[in-house]
Amino acid sequence: MEYLTHIIDVILHIDKYLNTIAADYGLWTYFILFLIIFCETGFVVTPFLPGDSLLFAAGALCAGSVLDPHLMTGLLIAAAFIGDNVNYWIGRRVGPAIFERDHIRFFKKEHLLKAHAFYEKHGGKTIILARFVPIIRTFAPFVAGIARMTYPKFQAYNIVGAVVWVALFIYSGYFFGNLPFIKRNFSVVILVIIIISVLPGLIEYLRHKRAATAAAAAKAD
Repeated sequence: MEYLTHIIDVILHIDKYLNTIAADYGLWTYFILFLIIFCETGFVVTPFLPGDSLLFAAGALCAGSVLDPHLMTGLLIAAAFIGDNVNYWIGRRVGPAIFERDHIRFFKKEHLLKAHAFYEKHGGKTIILARFVPIIRTFAPFVAGIARMTYPKFQAYNIVGAVVWVALFIYSGYFFGNLPFIKRNFSVVILVIIIISVLPGLIEYLRHKRAATAAAAAKAD
C-alpha cells in the first residue's frame, strides 16, 4: 500500500521530481526520461510508470531550464517508437507457442485468431489511440505482436502514434505548463490529464457491459 501511495505521489507531483532530477543530473535528464518512456511502452510489466503526465511535465521543465524541447521531443519519440517495437516483438515471440496449443490457462486459440483479424482490420487505429490510454498503451503493441499484426502496418501506425502522442504533450507542457495558474495547480492539471486519458476506455467498457447485459436479458426472454 505504501508503494502504491508513493507511485501516486510521484505522478501527481511529477513536476517537483523532474526539477530535482534536472538539478541533480543535468543533461543526463534526457537519458533518464528516455529510459522511463522506453520502459513504460516496451514492457508489459511496467504499465505503472508515468506517461502522459511525464511528457507534459517534461515540456514544462524545458520551458524553465536549459533543456531543449525539440531535442527532448525527438528523443522521447524515439523512446516510444523503440519501446512499442520491443513490446511487439516480445508478443510475436510468445505468440507461436500460444497458437500451437488449443487452450492454455490465460489464452484461448480462438480468441487470438479473433485478435489477429481485429488487428489486421482495426489495428492501426488501435495502436494510435492506445497511446493516449494508460495501461492500454503498454499492452496494445504486445497484443498486436501476439496477434501477428502485419509488421509494416504496425510500424507505420507506431511512428504516427509516437510522434502525435509525444509532441502533443511535450509542447503543451512547454507552452502552458509554466503559466502561473497551471503552476499553482499542477497536481490538479495532471489529475485532469489522467482522467481524460482513461475516460474513453471507461466509456467503452461501460458500453460493452451494457450491450452484454441487454443481450443476456434478450436471450433470457
